[in-house]
Amino acid sequence: MQHRTVSPFQLALFWLGIQAVWGALLGISLQSRTIELAPGDALIAYGRLATAGAIVAAIVQVAVGFYSDARRRQGGRRIEFYVTGAVGGAAAIGFFYGAHTLVTLTIAYVAVQAALNLAIGPYQAIIPDFVERSRTGIASSWMAAFQGAGNAIGALAASFIANARWLGAALSALLLTTCLVTSVHVRRLTLCVSPGGAEKRPPVTRAFVDLFISRALVYVGFYTLLGYLLFYVNGVLGAATLADGRRLTGILIVSFTLVGAVGAALAARPSDRLDKRLVATAGAAGFIVALALFIGSHGLAAVVLATLVAGLGWGVFLVADWAIACRLLPMNAMAAAMGIWNLAIVLPQIIAPALTTAVLEALRLGVGHQAPRVAFAMALCETLVGAAWLWRLPRCVIDQ
Repeated sequence: MQHRTVSPFQLALFWLGIQAVWGALLGISLQSRTIELAPGDALIAYGRLATAGAIVAAIVQVAVGFYSDARRRQGGRRIEFYVTGAVGGAAAIGFFYGAHTLVTLTIAYVAVQAALNLAIGPYQAIIPDFVERSRTGIASSWMAAFQGAGNAIGALAASFIANARWLGAALSALLLTTCLVTSVHVRRLTLCVSPGGAEKRPPVTRAFVDLFISRALVYVGFYTLLGYLLFYVNGVLGAATLADGRRLTGILIVSFTLVGAVGAALAARPSDRLDKRLVATAGAAGFIVALALFIGSHGLAAVVLATLVAGLGWGVFLVADWAIACRLLPMNAMAAAMGIWNLAIVLPQIIAPALTTAVLEALRLGVGHQAPRVAFAMALCETLVGAAWLWRLPRCVIDQ
């Protein structure tokens, strides 16, 4: 095998395609399509759809992680998981945007989650597979930057491409193209660590549990903001039509993600040189301030400011989050550990809509402009606890 220099750009490019799909679906299309197909019960229907998809994602990621690690120990590069997930995801995206009933929309969305998470679990081990430990901060910054850029591309596409077939085709093409570039590059690289050795189960240490809980709480806050932003725009800012609300929400998400890329770039070197807990907390603090601004905002200017602050903080948090995980998780069971660690992203996709819906129903705030404010207040509290919980991790464990 010919050795080639690792390109963090090419390694992370597949993340751009994956996150473009999530930026379109989780930020706009899932909510918008639910409103279209269940206009009288959109909030409840959205919660059920999001929950079903996240449950499937959780099962697939954990199951495929162990098999992926077994392939890795045999010298594999996990490429088959990338390709299978991308091809299956591209097909499912087409069915999602062509669905004419809530039932078919649910089936298609579950299929998208299953296919993409078949790739995501193994793919998230790509940095420790090919990047030296001393350079994980730089590589993580590319992942975080492409996450933001992908979300922006997806949100823009979902906001401004009116034809559903063209939208699905564009997202599928980007997913397949980025998968191809990353897969070709990976085939030419040498693995960082010898893939041999006996099977190793991810250790359930105190540090692992604390990292998982912290990350999960922060992501519950994130998915509450993302999931209810369209409802916030329609209810609080008073968008004239669903199409207007969709466009404005898309612009806000794009602004969030582009500024997030700036935050990721700023946090790259500090994540390699400083206490990673401090960098992650600084990012979470910016996100918390932004949520407070959303809660108190009454006009578009304040909402735009809140969006920019939230994006900057989130970009900083993402880089430190990736860097901590790459240092803490075990090398010989990285995909399985990443799959379990990534449940801290998947489970919040279940918890955020389910918990928020339960609270809104209890307060009888299923409609109206107060409901999104309550949702964002919950997100603020969840993120605050998550950031505080991170400090249960000893620095010596992260920097070992």
